[in-house]
Amino acid sequence: MRHVLALSTLYPNPASPRFGTFVARSLEALAKRGDWRVTVVNPIGLPPLALGRYRPLADLPEASEEGGIAVHRPHFTLIPRIGARRNAAAIARAALPLIRRIHAETPIDVLDAQFFFPDGPAAAEIARAMGLPLSIKARGSDIAFWGERDFARAQMLDAAETAAGLLAVSRDLARQMAALGMEERKITVHYTGLDRDRFRPLEHTQLRRQLSEELGFAMPDNAPLIACVGALIERKGQGIAIEALRDIPGARLVLVGKGEDEARLRALADSEGVAERVFFAGSVDHDMMPLILSAADVMALPTVSEGLANAWVEALACGTPVVTTDVGGARELISCDTAGRLVERNPAAVAAGINAVLNAPPRREAVAALTEGFSWEANAAGLAAHYVSLIAG
Repeated sequence: MRHVLALSTLYPNPASPRFGTFVARSLEALAKRGDWRVTVVNPIGLPPLALGRYRPLADLPEASEEGGIAVHRPHFTLIPRIGARRNAAAIARAALPLIRRIHAETPIDVLDAQFFFPDGPAAAEIARAMGLPLSIKARGSDIAFWGERDFARAQMLDAAETAAGLLAVSRDLARQMAALGMEERKITVHYTGLDRDRFRPLEHTQLRRQLSEELGFAMPDNAPLIACVGALIERKGQGIAIEALRDIPGARLVLVGKGEDEARLRALADSEGVAERVFFAGSVDHDMMPLILSAADVMALPTVSEGLANAWVEALACGTPVVTTDVGGARELISCDTAGRLVERNPAAVAAGINAVLNAPPRREAVAALTEGFSWEANAAGLAAHYVSLIAG
């Protein structure tokens, strides 16, 4: 059995159970194959005084077994808002002794970074110290956001040079990586997975009634229902979706996610006069997500940047068209009117796109069929083949 050690600052934990779940699902699917041992090192950044929202993170167990995977959580010193330049080096210092011990007990065949910054540069430093082949995965904002910052771009390009192979979640992101200066021959497109048993079209009318009771938010059968899934941060565009409600008569909007932008978004809903039509669902249980997506008529995400959003794939799998911006891999999924609409990032365009779908709704089965190639099993198979190629190479 080969052994991959994945370094990932994106990973769910008891304090933030929805954080980076797509990373966990991918690695769990790989472990279930039986031909790869998977170990995760999930570095936890803590300021010198771990107070407030950092306290639950400080109390996490250093090691645990989660989803059939051994997860280790070493701490590194984090300077909030101003310390990004040094995070990769701090992670490497904290994780290297642990990874050496793991390697001594069960030799590691491949070192893997699940996010390009700061994980990639940290993993590159460790790979050089230990002489291990390295894979780094790009997911979207790591390239679009950090690639515009000189210090982070320099660190990422250095890490990419060290890496034996690179992964991108969409063809568009692979092009961005090459444009940034990474070697195109190293880049492999690796699409996200999908829990096909969970995310599928479910009966519509009963779901509205059930969700109205469980969430305490009226979802009439005769009113358009829009879901918006993503962290409540400005770049995801929930504010644009709220403003778009003015031009979508009677529509209800359910925002799934939590984040620093919530207070502003609530104030915006009030000022726009649509507060009674907007529901803040927060982080929902994973079993609740397909219910919300299946009940919705449209999933809207007016985002600034993405690689290939899991929320797009999950909505389509539930038979729900997507209205989003033409960023990242959106065009690779939203390639026809059955899938939804690609729109400009402003309230009028988002409203027009949503209304276009509402006025000519596609069959839910036809929408769901667009995701037939997505599964966690396929994702794991691609990941395993990629790792094997690095060992062989």
